[in-house]
Amino acid sequence: MENLAEKVHNLGSDTLKVALTNVAPVATNTVLANITEIDYTNLSARTITVSASSQTSGTYKLVATDLVLTASGTVPTFRYVVIYNDSATNKELIAWFDIGASKDLIITDTLTLDFDGTDGLLQIA
Repeated sequence: MENLAEKVHNLGSDTLKVALTNVAPVATNTVLANITEIDYTNLSARTITVSASSQTSGTYKLVATDLVLTASGTVPTFRYVVIYNDSATNKELIAWFDIGASKDLIITDTLTLDFDGTDGLLQIA
């Protein structure tokens, strides 16, 4: 919330990306450098496409197109998806979530991150 209040994020226009890790993020992780990322050599682009950024009745909602991650070879094990602001100077973190179990991908495997559901990628009220 502080980063929003202090103009670190413009969620409607900044470049947002996904980082993957097998180490659970904690509340004190505030920038990408705090995250132990996996090797992305064999993984498709991780840039999120924002499709809507708006406020209605005091609730802000960020909606993004589903992101399909595709392996072109072996992708190391991960369990947590971290959303960060690639436009921000320190690549500040925005959110993270647990996909429920450790996952690894091999060539042609895909993982779809559903960002365009009813609740969108995130809501702030």
